[in-house]
Amino acid sequence: MNVTEVKIEYQKRIDAMSPAEKMARSAAMFAWTRQQMARQFRHSNPTLTDEQMKWQVALKLYEHEPEVIKLITECLQHVSR
Repeated sequence: MNVTEVKIEYQKRIDAMSPAEKMARSAAMFAWTRQQMARQFRHSNPTLTDEQMKWQVALKLYEHEPEVIKLITECLQHVSR
């Protein structure tokens, strides 16, 4: 299968999904992304608590959203160390 055939097959399968299936797939991919980021953070910051890790991942995910960063930073200030 060449690249074009793969793209066509992928699009056919996506088009065949219901809106709920598309949403579930998107949520699963987002969860996988968060998990991978957490693994990377854990490797470089092994002393972070799970709660701190959650907010550090959120900071990275939303690094280009100033209002969200502000909220996350406020949450981080209240996390136990």
